[in-house]
Amino acid sequence: MNAPSMSRSEQKREQILQAAKELFCEQGFPNTSMDEVAKLAGVSKQTVYSHFGCKDDLFVASIESKCLVHGVNQELLSDPLTPEVSLALFAKHFGEVITSPEAVTVFKACVSQSDSHPKISELFYSAGPKHILGLLAEYLAKVSVIGDYQFNNPHHCAVRLCLMVFGEVRMRLDLGLDVSDLLAEREQYINDTVEMFLKAYKTV
Repeated sequence: MNAPSMSRSEQKREQILQAAKELFCEQGFPNTSMDEVAKLAGVSKQTVYSHFGCKDDLFVASIESKCLVHGVNQELLSDPLTPEVSLALFAKHFGEVITSPEAVTVFKACVSQSDSHPKISELFYSAGPKHILGLLAEYLAKVSVIGDYQFNNPHHCAVRLCLMVFGEVRMRLDLGLDVSDLLAEREQYINDTVEMFLKAYKTV
């Protein structure tokens, strides 16, 4: 079945998001203007503002869009009856998001500018990590109701799983180091991580 075609307005919104992500990654949030985004997207500045009220909103939408592109969304964590399947898929997609060049670049930019532009870090955290942790914690709470697993503090459990998925790959990427020797085992590492995580919270 073919995906429904986007309307003209949706196409322009996507063009704006793509342009914004490119510019935010290349030159950082403070150095990116709405004029530049409009020019790169091939739309008017008024069109940019009609879709996104301000640069903050555009930055947040860019981060959220990145998560959606990789499938990290509420639908992925919709069935509490199959946590083994759902969490394995979540870890796979989440792992792809956090190791993408764009995610690493934006994260580094937020860290480097946190003293002079703390608001950027707050926006990034709310749109990315905090949002994902919220989705995962909500899902783990639903799984606990079923009774096969017990996540007494869903938020803390969500943090543990996400940080374990980061693994050595993300640690090295943040330092600008090569990760080619780790990629062959990355999938196995993620699968083993989810299995270990679930075993820790399995009810007797």
